Formats: sequence, structure tokens, C-alpha cells
Amino acid sequence: MKAPSANTLRLMLPAVSLAVLLAAVFYIQPRAMGYTGLNLLFNLAVPIALATIGQMLIIAVNDLDLSIGTFVSFAACVTAVYMPTSPFIAIAILGAAIATYAALGMIIHLRDLPSIVVTLGMSFVWGGLAVIILPAPGGEAPAWLRAVMVSKPPFVPMAIIASILIAVCAHLLVMRTTFGVLMRGVGGNARSVARAGWSVLWLRGATYAAAGFFAVLSGIALVGLTTSADANIALRYTLLSIAGVILGGGEFVGGRVSPVGAVIGALTLTLAGSFLSFLRISPDWQIGAQGAILIIVLGLRLVLNRRGQEEKQP
Repeated sequence: MKAPSANTLRLMLPAVSLAVLLAAVFYIQPRAMGYTGLNLLFNLAVPIALATIGQMLIIAVNDLDLSIGTFVSFAACVTAVYMPTSPFIAIAILGAAIATYAALGMIIHLRDLPSIVVTLGMSFVWGGLAVIILPAPGGEAPAWLRAVMVSKPPFVPMAIIASILIAVCAHLLVMRTTFGVLMRGVGGNARSVARAGWSVLWLRGATYAAAGFFAVLSGIALVGLTTSADANIALRYTLLSIAGVILGGGEFVGGRVSPVGAVIGALTLTLAGSFLSFLRISPDWQIGAQGAILIIVLGLRLVLNRRGQEEKQP
């Protein structure tokens, strides 16, 4: 039987990483193996997965969004304050925020600005708006949103079902649509896309709008789980989303991204927090430990990439 190639192993690495981590959690805490245990382990996976998909879209065009954490917090504050009593106002504000995201993408392209600098500056804008809307932790989740997020379908927890749906929808968008092909083409070779007659300006704007849409969904889902909001509720999502994309097989250049891998990366990072808690590692050290897990997986991917290059050589 022929051994799997290095490329095949590299594609399998995100799923293998999740499986190994899940097996370790089950070994340490066997009671987590049931329906309730899985539901608790992946409870916060949905908003992280949505934010990771948003970040993945930005990375697909060779940019990086350092404001997505504060933007998710802003969306959560809008949802908690306005959605229960004034849903149309909430929708209008969130729609304007998505349009602002699209405008940012177009400005970055027109002025050839570094996305890291622009989005870092916008992170203070979104953070300030979130504080203005909700100066102190509070607000409430709409009843319908809470009912959806805490629902208990048979056999499989809601968090896992939602993650699968997110992965499928993102895969269809990025891999099976003309927009997805062009978006990855902008990341791979923007000049070739422009020579083919497509507007790179509008493609980048549409990509940023789609990323903003997923980030808004992340904020809404987060409120549905926490039942309230805070201006700093999702600050960690910036680093978690970047790590999730890279852990899932994405790369910073070339338009090389994997929607399914990104969701698996988000699930892995979510599970890593529970795993470290079971090991009784202090929360102060958990971020560093999550970073160590990421470095190990990236090291394995580097080894597989080199092996793949060696296989291609005659």
C-alpha cells in the first residue's frame, strides 16, 4: 500500500490536530465524551469560527485585519443594546458598519496602504464606538437569538452542527463561486485578474464587506451565548482568528486559504482552552500554551512542505 504523499498529510494536519487534542481531553476527562460534555467543550466555538472565516477572507487577498476583535465587540454591543427593542436600528447600524468595512478595503487598494496599519487604527474607532454604545457591561440577548444558540438538537450539540454549516457555507462561497475564485486570484496575482477585465478595487471591497458580514454574525452569536455584551468582550478574537486561519492550512500570501481548515482551526483553539484548564494551567499561561500548540503544528507543516518539495524533485 502506497504511503500518503506529503501534500495529503499537510491537508489532513488540521483535522489530525483536532482529533489528537480531543482524544487527550477525553483521556484526561472521560465525562466530557458525552453530549453534554461536547456541548460545553465547543460552546464558544461558533463566534470564534465566524470571526476566523472573516479573517480568512481578508488573508485571502493578502491583507491582515487587526481590528476584527474590536469590530466583533462593537457588533455585540449593538446587538445587546438595540436588537431586543429596536431591531431595525440595530440592522441599520450593522449594515452601515459592513459598508464601512467595504470602503476600508477599497481605500486600502486605491491608496496602496498597508492593511495592518489601517485596521489597527480602525480597531480604536470600533472600540470607542462600542464604549459609547455600552459604557458598562450589560444589555440583553433577544429571546429568539438565545433560543437558537442554546437549542439542543438530538444526537449532536448545536455548536458542532453550526460549525459544520459555517464550514460548508464558507467552502461553497470561497471555492465554488466566481467571487471566491476571483478573490483568491487577487491574492495570488492581482495583475492577472485586472488584465482579465475584472475590477480589483470592487473585488477587494466586496471581500472586506463579506468579512465584515461574518464578523457581525460572530458578534450576534456571541451575545446569544453570553446573554449580554461588553466593549472588550471579543478582543482576543483578533489573534485567535489569525491563528485559526494559519492552523487550518492558510497562508499569508498567494490567496491560499482553506475554509474547512479555518473552522477546524477555530475548533482546535477553542478545545485547547478547555484542555489547558483540565491540566490546571493558570489562565495567565494559557495564551502562551495555545501559542506553543500553534508553533508545534506549524513546525509539522513546515516539515511536510519540505518533504513535498523533495518528492517533486526528480
